[in-house]
Amino acid sequence: MLLAATVFLGACTQTAPRPAPPVTVESLPTPGGSPAVTASPSVPAGGGGGGAPATPIVTQPPGTPDPAFLVDINVPDKTWQGTTLFADNHDPARPRIVEVNMQGEVTWEYDLLGELKSYTNPGEDVELLPNGNILALFPRYGVYELTKGGQVAWKYLDPKVSHDADRLPNGNTLIAFGAFDTMGDMQVKEVNPQGEIVWSWRAKDSFNRAPYLGISNEGWTHTNAVTRLANGNTLVSLRNFNLIAEVDPAGKVVRTIGEGLITEQHDPEVQPDGNILMMDLPLPNAAIEMAPNGTIVWRYTLLDRNEYPARDADRLPNGNTLITAADRILEVTPDKEVVWQLRLKDVIFTDRQSAQTRGFYKAERVSDGLISGG
Repeated sequence: MLLAATVFLGACTQTAPRPAPPVTVESLPTPGGSPAVTASPSVPAGGGGGGAPATPIVTQPPGTPDPAFLVDINVPDKTWQGTTLFADNHDPARPRIVEVNMQGEVTWEYDLLGELKSYTNPGEDVELLPNGNILALFPRYGVYELTKGGQVAWKYLDPKVSHDADRLPNGNTLIAFGAFDTMGDMQVKEVNPQGEIVWSWRAKDSFNRAPYLGISNEGWTHTNAVTRLANGNTLVSLRNFNLIAEVDPAGKVVRTIGEGLITEQHDPEVQPDGNILMMDLPLPNAAIEMAPNGTIVWRYTLLDRNEYPARDADRLPNGNTLITAADRILEVTPDKEVVWQLRLKDVIFTDRQSAQTRGFYKAERVSDGLISGG
C-alpha cells in the first residue's frame, strides 16, 4: 500500500507498513492530536438573520485548476469564504482527498494508492483538525490522521469502522460503524490515542425488539453518524431505523428523534438552539432543520436527480448551509438562493449505485479559524 500526498510547491510519498492484524494502532513519535474543537457562532433557526457574522474577508490561497471541477456559481458578497475539504472518488482509478479554494482550484490533495483505493465506500469521512492535520476514515479499513506533508501521524486499523470519525477534546476518537453491521457489533466506539476502546455502544441493547428486528439494508442499523454532545451524551444516526438516538454515558437511550418523520437521515448536527440540521433522503432529497418538537423549520429540496444521494448539510457561521450532493457541493442562503456551487465537470451518474459509490459524501468549509462541518 502506498500513500502519496501532493502539496503544491512540494510533494512527498510514504510507504505503508506490512499488513496489520485486524485491529492495530500506530503513531509518529510526536503524534498530531490537538483536541478537535469545532466552533460556530450561534445563528437562529432557519439559518441566518440578526446576529449572524458578516462574510469574512479572506485572501484565497492560490491553487491549480482541476479539469474535474467547475465552479459555475460564485457570489462572493453572499458566501462564507474559505477553502472546502472533501473526498473525491469520482474516478475509481484516482481516489483522493482534496481542498479547493472558492474558484474550485485545488490547493492541496492526497492521492490514495494501492489497496486504500478499495476503502472509499460506504462513507469516507475527512475532517480538518485544529492542528492542521486531516482526520480521514476509510470505511472497513481504519482511521488515519494525516499531515499536510503526507505523513501518517496516527492510525487505527479496524475493519469495523465506517461513515464518521470525530476527534474529541480529550484526544480520543469517536467512530461509527454501520457498513453491513450485525446485531452483535458495536455501532459506536471511542478509542484513545493508544487504540484502546474506552467506551462503546451496541444498538442491540436498546433495539433488540420489534419493529427493528429483521432489518437488513447494507447492515442492520447502517449507523452513519455519531456526535459527542456538550452534555456528555452521544448522538447516533441509525439510518435503517429512520431515527436518531441520544445515548447517555451508561449506554441508555434517553430519547429518540425524528421517528416517523425522517427517512434514511444522514449527518444530523445539533445547532446552538437545539435544532438538528440533517439530510433527509426520501425522494426528493432535502436538507432539513428540525426543532426539538419535530417541527421542520427550514427545508431546501434538491430537484435535480443528478444530486442524489445528498448526504451532508453543514450550517456556516453566516447562516448559509453547505450541502454535499452526489455530483456537486453547494452553498445556500436561508432564503434558498444558491450562492456557490462546485460541480463535477462532464460527469453524469446514470444510476444510484454509481452516484453513491463515486459521488461526493461530505464536505466542510474552513475559514478564519472556524471549521464548519463534521
